Amino acid sequence: MKQHDNSIFTDAYFMKEALKEAQKAFDMEEVPVGAVIVSRDRIIARAHNMTQQLRDVTAHAEMIAITSASNYLGAKYLNECTLYVTLEPCLMCAAALRWAQISRIVYGAADPGEGYTRVRTAVLHPSTEVIPGIMEQPCAELMKEFFLNRRDLKN
Repeated sequence: MKQHDNSIFTDAYFMKEALKEAQKAFDMEEVPVGAVIVSRDRIIARAHNMTQQLRDVTAHAEMIAITSASNYLGAKYLNECTLYVTLEPCLMCAAALRWAQISRIVYGAADPGEGYTRVRTAVLHPSTEVIPGIMEQPCAELMKEFFLNRRDLKN
């Protein structure tokens, strides 16, 4: 997706939409990761983590968004789409994004513990463009707040 200088549809604009999804997860006591998939400046899928609610370890925001976008387009490939996600995708999600042939991935906060970039092998499709660090601070702060709250509940 090309960025137009005068367009309101910037990476930050769509990351704010992903943050709204992350807030939904936070409010449901899920790990606060949110995602949107965009095609031609239009959001075609919205998702947030639902692993607790669905009792499904694969119910990550990215996985749900991929399924939703594929259903919307009636196609298995998302090669003209951009994923905006508040946290760097894990290996499972990165592999699914590879198979979906997503064009671009824009993520907020890095995930040095579980993020796909911690492995040295190329996980994503070779033609996928990656833009890290968009709105990194608010994305990271929501994660920190979530885990601080979880620690406080345990004490």
